[in-house]
Amino acid sequence: MDIENEYGEVGALDDADYAEFMELAAEEGFDLDEVAGDLAAAGHGPLPVLAVVGRPNVGKSTLVNRIIGRREAVVEDRPGVTRDRVTYEADWNGRRFKVVDTGGWEQDVLGIDASVAAQAEFAIEAADAVVFVVDAKVGSTDTDEAVVKLLRRAGKPVVLCANKVDGPSGEADAAMLWNLGLGEPYPVSSLHGRGTGDLLDAVLEALPEAPMQSFGNAVGGPRRVALIGRPNVGKSSLLNKVAGEERVVVNEMAGTTRDPVDELIELGGKTWKFVDTAGIRRRVHLQEGADYYASLRTAAALEKAEVAVVLIDAGESLAEQDTRIISLAVEAGRALVIAYNKWDVLDEERRYYLEREIEKDLVQVQWAPRVNVSARTGRHMEKLVPAIETALAGWETRVPTGRLNAFLGELVAAHPHPIRGGKQPRILFGTQAGTKPPRFVLFASGFLEAGYRRFIERRLREEFGFEGTPIQVSVRVREKRGRKK
Repeated sequence: MDIENEYGEVGALDDADYAEFMELAAEEGFDLDEVAGDLAAAGHGPLPVLAVVGRPNVGKSTLVNRIIGRREAVVEDRPGVTRDRVTYEADWNGRRFKVVDTGGWEQDVLGIDASVAAQAEFAIEAADAVVFVVDAKVGSTDTDEAVVKLLRRAGKPVVLCANKVDGPSGEADAAMLWNLGLGEPYPVSSLHGRGTGDLLDAVLEALPEAPMQSFGNAVGGPRRVALIGRPNVGKSSLLNKVAGEERVVVNEMAGTTRDPVDELIELGGKTWKFVDTAGIRRRVHLQEGADYYASLRTAAALEKAEVAVVLIDAGESLAEQDTRIISLAVEAGRALVIAYNKWDVLDEERRYYLEREIEKDLVQVQWAPRVNVSARTGRHMEKLVPAIETALAGWETRVPTGRLNAFLGELVAAHPHPIRGGKQPRILFGTQAGTKPPRFVLFASGFLEAGYRRFIERRLREEFGFEGTPIQVSVRVREKRGRKK
């Protein structure tokens, strides 16, 4: 039986047809296990995080390349090459997880080395488990002992990697690392791959299973709002205004806030958890000391939030930093509100040019609610809560399968995909794989071009709203294979 001939228009499917469709999809090449895996993968839930840490030049990046199966982390035979915390996706025995490569940790260092050490400490704090890499040829050093103390304080599961064991003769060196008190040292050669399988088996035991949803909110708990923006746009002033008191230090000097400050605030008849963050500065990787760490903490606050309120100084031209910060929130999959602060000091000319800048530079986030406020005077603060609630409602919207496919059927009939190479790919079926943010998976007979995917996203917004939330659309393509006898 042919899927397309049997069902004709996609819109003929409803919820009751789903199981039958999946059976037919399996016959036509959509393997059910793979489809189920795709739906789970499309959920983009938080994969478990593995941090790879150790002192400089022990082979952390080489090990990361071995785990992810490709040369992506920069490797040189000198210490200190890795500075930024870099995340990759990995897969072992069917389990997916994230691997975080860090710079070498050292104690009692200054300048950028201190920034690198702070970054590694943050990676440990944010991870579900840690691989601690030690150079087995050198043995444990004072710095290694200091890392052990750091790991014990963090309380995270640790897998000890005795690296640079290139043959049986080096396993005695690896055994000496039992004295670190972290359990069995796994002898590994990151360069040649020796022993990495046993190491990864231990890693899987240490990592938790990936939860189904990104945001395990307790029922009735306060919604989490991150205030983000470049330094000195008024984030702390806004928090003080909505709180009704001076909760956060405010100073004209940019960069006063270093750590996120969580505040439970009654606003609009509800309790909200507001997180006032340090401003995100340009060229994060070149910052030193506290400012560098503040930027990392800002990213962590965004990771924990459900909705991001991006503050923009309406009195200044939109900067590249503003658009980059908005992109961070979108890429993190958070609901989004854009608040233009210092609106009370704008004259008519500036308002005109601001509108032109918004049309030009923020066209990709036209779906985000916009509020014009003054943190100093409190103007239009009453509009902030409805905007946040609108964004959260869009973020949690779910479209029933039958309604979605009726919409897709009408869309494909009215606006079919362009013919490419003599073929016209068709959408066979679609489903919403999850919410927070809304994620859709489309099953198609061929590759859908990026422009057509954007067209689908635009029409999804026109039909179902989704105000204030990014939408993720992925396409599953299967070539038809011979039917099973």
